[in-house]
Amino acid sequence: MRVWHYDGVSALRRAPDFVVTGDAFRLVESDRSEGPYPLADLVARDSVDGDAIFGLRGSSGWRIGFPGGVPADLAPLLPSPTRYGGWIDRIGLWPAAALCAMFATIAVAAFLMTPALVARAVPRSVERKLGDMMAGDFGDRACAGPNGPQALAALVARIDPGDPDARVSVVNLPIVNAVTLPGGRIVLFDGLIKAAASPDEVAGVIAHELGHVRHRDVLESLLRQLGLSVLLGGLDGHVGGYTNALLASAYSRDAEARADGYAIDALAQAHISPLPTARFFKRLAAGEDGGGIGRLTAYLSTHPMSQDRAARFIAAAKQHHDDRPVLNADQWGALRDICSTDPNARAPGLRF
Repeated sequence: MRVWHYDGVSALRRAPDFVVTGDAFRLVESDRSEGPYPLADLVARDSVDGDAIFGLRGSSGWRIGFPGGVPADLAPLLPSPTRYGGWIDRIGLWPAAALCAMFATIAVAAFLMTPALVARAVPRSVERKLGDMMAGDFGDRACAGPNGPQALAALVARIDPGDPDARVSVVNLPIVNAVTLPGGRIVLFDGLIKAAASPDEVAGVIAHELGHVRHRDVLESLLRQLGLSVLLGGLDGHVGGYTNALLASAYSRDAEARADGYAIDALAQAHISPLPTARFFKRLAAGEDGGGIGRLTAYLSTHPMSQDRAARFIAAAKQHHDDRPVLNADQWGALRDICSTDPNARAPGLRF
């Protein structure tokens, strides 16, 4: 069949015969012959003015055109043109849109689940190292006033007996907050101790933070906030920035609910009433609205509270029997003064 042809080198348009031999073809003119080329190397291009146009793989600018289209007996030997839209045209726009939405939903779900899965796969030793480095950001603010550390240890042992991983300390910062670091480190700010009306309120806060430790929520939050670079390549001088980011991030509602459930169970096993914890949270929430303690508190920004969550602690109290205070008056006094009576405690401040 006669075709038109450009060789991609010159601008001359030729009119050779398209001759097929087996699975190859040649372009034959009276004074020249080009080829053979494998039929499989032809690449279908868009048709123009009814002419079927093909290129040649690996030859830029090479073209042949079949005037009026490819003959029916030759069409099975040549590659079919690519349809515009590909598989979308074949299944239709709306089914394709639904399929894309399904894959997008799966991708988003996988992204949201990844931090939790990775957090549980990180070795405890790595998490503990990261927590130790972050704890160093608090410098020499840790308090150790007379009998204060012993009172704190007694409180923690009452809530969570026999657990060597949980390490709780108080730092001399006038902020109503507590933060859990990777590796089981829990840091209470002196402002929270001063804002508490009883040691049972502090016990509820610590029990809640222990829930985050058990579920490794802090590592999950850190991974979600900062990405894998924190663990894989960021254990360096940027730890301070990571700690500040952790302080600025909030746990998910599910993580808070799990930590509440752990705290309620821990308080029940220790025979500590959950009512003081509920009162503490409600008091903080009221302070956020009306000033006062709310002007200092950062606790609600990192541990969002609600009336429903406070009600959960109140409801749990109905199942309690034989509750008793977590500390006696002397122990509570030592814990409240753990920073003010420590001669080596650095002066409180808000600088990190």
